[in-house]
Amino acid sequence: MAGPTVPQEFLKAENVGLRTLLEQASVDAKALLAQAGIEAEEREAADKLQKLILEELHHRIKNTLATVSAITTQSLRTADSIEHGQQAIEGRLQALGRAHDLLLQARWSSAGLMHIIQSATEPYDSKGEGKFSLQGPDLKITSGAVIALAMTLNELCTNTTKFGALSVPAGRIEIAWSVDEKNERLHLTWTEKDGPAVHAPTRRSFGTRLMETLGKQLNGKVELTYAPDGFIYALDVPLSSLKPAD
Repeated sequence: MAGPTVPQEFLKAENVGLRTLLEQASVDAKALLAQAGIEAEEREAADKLQKLILEELHHRIKNTLATVSAITTQSLRTADSIEHGQQAIEGRLQALGRAHDLLLQARWSSAGLMHIIQSATEPYDSKGEGKFSLQGPDLKITSGAVIALAMTLNELCTNTTKFGALSVPAGRIEIAWSVDEKNERLHLTWTEKDGPAVHAPTRRSFGTRLMETLGKQLNGKVELTYAPDGFIYALDVPLSSLKPAD
């Protein structure tokens, strides 16, 4: 016995519906595959970024620990007493901390030169007496150079309060810098005024070696002049060692 005859119109409608469902399924599948691909790419990019951040953090921590180790060892080696060594270590670590504060504020990318100098000298300017005169254009300084400049300025400030211009009430400091656009270099000078008579040291202290080393890290030249009427520190450094990459 033959089964019921299915109307031709019904079959056509079913075919259209099935075709529509298959087409929609194909579209949905493509969308899901595309989304999965995007998510995979995002996960891969996130993994790469996390790895890069961890490697950079590891590098910075190693550098910081090496700096702290050198500061501690050399400060104690050249100290006249344990108390003197302790004070030297504390001062240098505080300067390192202030440099890191600057970098944190700038999200570890760069910081303004004027802000770097102000932050380094402010703790030594008693009650805002204006002991420091700052003059020069503001520049964005890359993170590595921030540490070198902040540590150098701390050494200069520490030395001048002990032996230089700021060891007497009338003493003052002039910090001036300029940019040589033609040769793409920065010239910075620290000049002490109205302080006690200056005498060249009989031996090179750790602070002196540190300032010279920091200058070399920036591919620059450091000159220390013990003029009778005031000590002068001069830094000549290429802008390429200071400015962050575009």
